[in-house]
Amino acid sequence: MGDIEIEPSSHFIQSPEHRPKSSIIIAESIPLIDLSPINYQDDETNSLSIENLVKEIGQACKEWGFFQVINHKVPLDKRERIEESANKFFELSLEEKVKVRRDEVNLLGYFEAEHTKNVRDWKEIYDFNVQQPTFIPPSFQFQWENRWPKNPPEFREACQEYAEEVEKLAYKLMELIAMSLGLVPNRFRDFFIHNTSNIRLNHYPPCPYPHLALGLGRHKDTGVLTVLAQDDVGGLQVKRKSDGEWIQVKPIFNSFIINVGDMIQVWSNDAYESVEHRVMVNSEKDRFSIPFFLKPALYTDVEPLEELTNDKNPPKYSKINWGKFRTARMQNNFIKSNVDNLQIYHFKLS
Repeated sequence: MGDIEIEPSSHFIQSPEHRPKSSIIIAESIPLIDLSPINYQDDETNSLSIENLVKEIGQACKEWGFFQVINHKVPLDKRERIEESANKFFELSLEEKVKVRRDEVNLLGYFEAEHTKNVRDWKEIYDFNVQQPTFIPPSFQFQWENRWPKNPPEFREACQEYAEEVEKLAYKLMELIAMSLGLVPNRFRDFFIHNTSNIRLNHYPPCPYPHLALGLGRHKDTGVLTVLAQDDVGGLQVKRKSDGEWIQVKPIFNSFIINVGDMIQVWSNDAYESVEHRVMVNSEKDRFSIPFFLKPALYTDVEPLEELTNDKNPPKYSKINWGKFRTARMQNNFIKSNVDNLQIYHFKLS
């Protein structure tokens, strides 16, 4: 593909300590969780099954910050349709794709020069918001309007249909996470009335120097919860909490990979932690993935929940305004900067 440089430009090269290792650990042990109890079982057998499911999710969030789900009820045909539409879009010429290129005013659309930790990622992306129009308070000086390409013609409909289904799954998972923390199931729901959730289409082209570059550099997700569809090529690596090793997540057909974001870490007062992850590239195959990022309203002030704090476990974070936090992080993705990205640890109370 001619859209990304093929020479080993220094913009893409990771520092030696962050380059991929030649040996790869495949994670057989990342929890695989069956969501049948909330989707397919009758009421008589359900209560114990849901209780066990809640425990499984709580353990996975605590020990890994990541898990995979099956029997999730997202229709496979909707997923296949958006995957096919994404592939067709990325096959377009760069001249066509940049017609819907994002900029510093409107943060949605196509982009081919994103940076993570100030190193350029070996990928191209397309972002759209799930809720349109997105509610933006007057104090925020930017636009969030979806830029839909004319081609492929089915692209917009495929994206919107898929978004509707995966959003339902995200809210179901949030209810289970709330229950695992001892909260009422709908404890988090009001934070998403004017949500800023988005879906990203990722394309990682073949890379001639996979030992030097990354498709997506190490990072933690800023939002609440991520629901990731990845193809069978694989490449996602998770930093294992127990020993700091990078573990490759093995693709499982028709599953979703779920991970806890920074905002859950704050709400839970560090009971559940957002975990670093990254994406490898290879020299032979294109890789595609589609993450859904569940995010609250821009006006949301995120802080440890009262129900989860007490004298023995006081709040560990000051208030974080989601809109300001999100905006600061987005601006750093455009250019290489000598200033570290804003992180939740900057809000830690001593």
